[in-house]
Amino acid sequence: MCRLLCECHPGDFAKKALLLNSGAEAVENAVKIARYHTGRPGIVSLDNGFHGRTLLAMSLTSKVRPYKLGFGPFAPEVYRAPGPYPYRGVTSDDAVAGLERLLKNQTDPSNVAAIIFEPVQGEGGFIPMPDDYPGRVAEIAAEHGILVIADEVQSGMGRTGVPAAIAHYGVEPDLCTWGKSMGGGLPISGVTGRAEIMDSVHGGGIGGTYGGNPLSCAAAAVAVARVFDPDFQQAAESLGRRLRCALDELAASTPAIGEVRGLGAMLALEFVKDPATREPAPETAAAVMDAAFERGLLLMGAGVYSNCIRVLVPLVATDTDVDEGLSILTQSLAEAAL
Repeated sequence: MCRLLCECHPGDFAKKALLLNSGAEAVENAVKIARYHTGRPGIVSLDNGFHGRTLLAMSLTSKVRPYKLGFGPFAPEVYRAPGPYPYRGVTSDDAVAGLERLLKNQTDPSNVAAIIFEPVQGEGGFIPMPDDYPGRVAEIAAEHGILVIADEVQSGMGRTGVPAAIAHYGVEPDLCTWGKSMGGGLPISGVTGRAEIMDSVHGGGIGGTYGGNPLSCAAAAVAVARVFDPDFQQAAESLGRRLRCALDELAASTPAIGEVRGLGAMLALEFVKDPATREPAPETAAAVMDAAFERGLLLMGAGVYSNCIRVLVPLVATDTDVDEGLSILTQSLAEAAL
């Protein structure tokens, strides 16, 4: 299991893995490892990012309602940089400039252990990082001895057509976090990283009672091995192209859909009241999800304004499943008078 997980981590260098139970636990341990290895306390995360519901992971998370409201105070030494969001005017240049300002005005680079980000921001509304952004962040991090943590809990395991979404950007992160579909429905997560970083923590410093339990490992070993199957990867890429084409067609005839975005088969619709002003329309997204639910299709919202709908079709879905889901989505858009 650990070998398979390390193979998901981009980079031709020695790696090691830690097995845990949930995505949030993976994030917590990645931060612990980064802090121990560097001897620094600071962690930088991004606007629109989501990293889990435990205290430290929640501190790294951007969205307040419903995740953080009433649950403070939060963990110290967490700094938030702008996250790229081209549809809402935050370009890669803007985000990089914001990170550079943070490292001058909020904390010194010598205080920062790691920068953590999702290659495709999940709860933020399936916002893919611009092509140049991860590489530019990695350059800044390398200049200052800061580690890069790629949070692949939602974007990994073939969701974008490759084992790790960060691989699309040519970046080899120091640490990766894994979870969600990794276990094929059973609870398991993990951290992978450069061997010298993973080995730097003293014995007994990281671990957990049920981490690497045999049942979850057996399921995960099958699920993760499937990710490397060329036929599976091709099917995932084909599914992504098909969904993108169908959603683009819906958007062309639906002014309330401001943008279709994503990477591979990790796609979302962002709803707006007016395409010109791009004012968020959370009530529209809710109406579409309610209409779809009544027809037997479960959709999930996202976005800092709660105005996005995720289209996260299982990678093992049949053509019939996809056809039915798209038909229900089309009907639901019509019922919501869009």
